[in-house]
This record gives sequence, structure tokens and C-alpha cells, in this order.
Amino acid sequence: MSLLPNCLATTIGSLPLDDAKEATKLILTYTSQIPAWVQLAKRPKEGMIIQFTEGMPGLKWSNKKIYFDTDDPGFQDEVLRFYECYLAAVEEHSPTHLEKFSLTPHYAEGFRVLIEELNHGEYNPVAIKGQVTGPFTLATSLTDQDGKSAFYNPQLRDIIVKMISLKTKWQMQKLHSFGVPVIMSIDEPSLVGFGSSAYLGISGSEIQKDLNEIITLVHKENGYASIHCCENTDWSMLLATDIDILSFDAYSFFDKLMLYSESLKEFIAREGILAWGLIPTSHPEKLKGETVDSLIGKWQSYVKQLADYNIDAEKVARHSLITPSCGAGSLSHEGSVRVLKLLKGVSEELRKLYFS
Repeated sequence: MSLLPNCLATTIGSLPLDDAKEATKLILTYTSQIPAWVQLAKRPKEGMIIQFTEGMPGLKWSNKKIYFDTDDPGFQDEVLRFYECYLAAVEEHSPTHLEKFSLTPHYAEGFRVLIEELNHGEYNPVAIKGQVTGPFTLATSLTDQDGKSAFYNPQLRDIIVKMISLKTKWQMQKLHSFGVPVIMSIDEPSLVGFGSSAYLGISGSEIQKDLNEIITLVHKENGYASIHCCENTDWSMLLATDIDILSFDAYSFFDKLMLYSESLKEFIAREGILAWGLIPTSHPEKLKGETVDSLIGKWQSYVKQLADYNIDAEKVARHSLITPSCGAGSLSHEGSVRVLKLLKGVSEELRKLYFS
């Protein structure tokens, strides 16, 4: 199944709600053609780090902190059982073993409700979007019992990559039941710190290796792999992975992306898709000041800059998604609805300009 998005709209993930049905109705109202399941920002278990840890071996809670306890006598037994399940699910395609790594309603109520709504048959999406927290963000946020980042422990890092792979595979098999292309977004906000003193000793090739392991699984499941980073990072590193979609904050960081114009040109030449984060979510005051027309103006100025590098504007439009700059979970309810209204309006106007 091929995907040519033609400036259709989709979302990044979170909304500032705790009612999954209300949140999903909003998503289906404003982005019915490419809906994404909603991460409910007001629910503690749906935070970016916690949400995809269910079923991970060796994790413990203490004083509201989650960490790997590698000193626990049962740790290695848990790890062994995890790898046995992983091999059965991925290599032997065992649905029973894969189900052990499902997104349960306790951690992802929005996934369940989106499936339920789509099963009613009232909507006819052209694609569906799922998401996972990326391996770099998860591995640099989780620690062991001594407070050391899991990324620096090869065993823990590999467990995290494979856990994300299992959560990815499970989602894709559920979403493919609707017979349309599936986009899987690997969300990597922590990549903003790559290259800084906070992550000494971490190389781009290590990050690419982990990402490509998940991307390869997405491709084996006949899906589209997207990477989302909501701030600035080393874009050439991400563009050199096997991703199909680059999701970025175009509103605030398009100029930074253009520093990697050659890598960007190569990405577009290989039919890569750009997910333009045109609707600002990080600055409520800026959100209030924007209109559909002002955001269209930004888009046109960005495309003109690409044209200066001999990147065809019509091809860019065909291979573009329109999104918020990041999740809307930190906004007020009113602000998040404004984001969705602007998102729909910008997408519709761009589609009129280029495809009517």
C-alpha cells in the first residue's frame, strides 16, 4: 500500500485531556483522513517515558521513580523470559507471545478507543498513525538502580530497543486490519541534546543503529517509518537512517533544517516525506497570533527556499504531511482545539492550492 499524502493533516500524539472518547472524537473531527491515537497527557501512565515500559523486564517503582534493578536476584531470569518472548513474537510470528507486549488501556486508552471508533465504519481514513517513544529518548531517560543512564548499559539498551520493536509490531498488526497504510512515528525529543555534554560518548552511528533496527521492523510489517524531533538536532544523522518520513518543527526550526540542504535534497529525491510541524504548540502566545493565512504564508516561504536548492515545489507538496509542531498535551483545552482547527484549515487550503 502506497502513501502519497498531498498535504493531508495528522497529529503528533498528545492532547490535554483524560477522556479518551472525547479526545478521539476531536482527532476524528479534524484529522479523519490520517487519524492518530491520542496520548492523554493528564493520565500519569501515559507520559512519554512510562507509556511504553509495560512488560519491560527488571523495572521497579520506588518513590514515584521507575528504574532498572540489575542487582535484583531475579533480574536475569526476567531478561531471559523477555528474549524468549521476543524471539517467539518476531522470528516465529507467535501472536500469543506478541500479545504480552500490547498497549493495554491502563497505559494507552486512546489506542483502544480509536480502534473501537474505526470499527464502527463511520470513517474512511487513507492512512492511520501510531507512535512509540524512541530508543534514544527512552534509554537516556531510564536509569539503573545507581542512577546511571540505561543507554550506557549495552544489555539495558538492547532490551529497550527490542521492547519498542515489540510495541511497534503489535500496534501495526492491529492498525493494518483497516486495510490502509500505517505510519509509525518514533518520537525522539531527547535528540535535541545529542552532541552536548549531557550525552558524552554517544555517537551518531549508535543512534542510527538503534533506530534502523526499529525502522527495519516497520518495513517488514509494510509500514511507513517516521521520526519526530520537536526541536533542533543533527538532521543529517536522521536523514541518513532508513526513515520514510521526517517529522519536524517547521514553525521554529526550518532554518536549522536548511543547514543540511544536501541531505534534505537526497531525502526528497528518494521519495521521502516531510511532516511539517506548522502549527505552533510550544508557545501559546504565538498560537493565538497565527491564522490559516499566516501559516500558509510561512509554508510558501519555506517551499521557496527549497526551490532555491532546485527542490521541486510540487513534488514537495505531494510528499508532505501537515502537523502541529509537537504534541498539544501542554496546552489548555481551548488551545489544543485551536491547534486542530488551524491544522485542518491549513491542510485544506494547501490541498486547494496544489491539488484542486
